[in-house]
Amino acid sequence: MAGFRSLARQVRDPRCDLALRRYSLRKCLERFAPYGHRATWDHLCSRAGFGPEDRSPDPARLVAALDELEEARAVWLAYEVEFAERRKKEKHDGLRRPGSVDDWHRLTWGGFGVAWCDDPAVHPREPLAEVLRRLIAALEREPGSGCPVCGGERLAWKYDLDHEPSAGPVCTDCGILVPRPVLTPEALADARRARLLVSA
Repeated sequence: MAGFRSLARQVRDPRCDLALRRYSLRKCLERFAPYGHRATWDHLCSRAGFGPEDRSPDPARLVAALDELEEARAVWLAYEVEFAERRKKEKHDGLRRPGSVDDWHRLTWGGFGVAWCDDPAVHPREPLAEVLRRLIAALEREPGSGCPVCGGERLAWKYDLDHEPSAGPVCTDCGILVPRPVLTPEALADARRARLLVSA
């Protein structure tokens, strides 16, 4: 099974068939897809300027999409290194029980679904790397009341998400499943009430 870097080389290789280059970019999303596979693909296609179903996109556009994905992956991998170092130090200092951020992080190891978007067509418009930087910054500060990515205050509790956890606060503006550790108990309660109002 090819890794992310070898797939990325195929996307960039002009000697490869265009269909293989597109396929290799899609396969990269099996290794790293912050919004989930379908939503990340939709995001990359819209930002690079080709359609999700376009079977023969401009190779330069494929490479532009890959560049954005690689930059975001570098941001996330750096965070994971820092996270692992922090946990190692905490264990050394006798703190064996992980906190809520650690529980959330365990579900997103490798970067899949870090900012899960259950609706593939609704996701942040900003570059992936910027979205991840905002999310990481939120994980490293005190919990707040809104979406760490777009700043939106309209959160609604959604059930039956195609993700783990299968329920949680979703930003109605940018579509991400907001990690619970970045929200105050009051914000989580408000999101639950918003869900009740929607279903009533």
